[in-house]
Amino acid sequence: MALPNIFSVSVCADMVSRINRLNENTPALWGKMNVSQMLAHCCVTYEMIFENKHAKPNFLLRFVLKNFIKSKVVGEEPYKQGGPTAPQFLITNECDFEKEKMRLINYINKVQQLGEAFFEGKESHSFGVLNKTEWNNMMYKHLNHHLSQFGV
Repeated sequence: MALPNIFSVSVCADMVSRINRLNENTPALWGKMNVSQMLAHCCVTYEMIFENKHAKPNFLLRFVLKNFIKSKVVGEEPYKQGGPTAPQFLITNECDFEKEKMRLINYINKVQQLGEAFFEGKESHSFGVLNKTEWNNMMYKHLNHHLSQFGV
């Protein structure tokens, strides 16, 4: 079963619509983050793609990530509730809801506008070179997991 294509206009629009149904008081159905922290958490994926904000893992950690974690992240199987979170994705400070919401929407739109050709063979921050399907699965699955966490 293929996951929806995050590069398509319709899937991108659906994700943005789901984000727009959130408000700063939307409660989580599980987990420790509030909605503003979740939006900031989701932005980390795109920061790793588009910004030089996060240090790349060292050789040993990258070996572990590529050989033991990658298939869980880029595969089609949904994430389980309460799974482990990589340190750079942990958001513990308070975040500005509107700012994080707009950042995430802008990143999603940028991915759609760049399209799958941009991502085919692009190197991931943590997992090495990925194909467009692996990029799609990673981005769609992560967003879907956290939007579902907040009931949208």
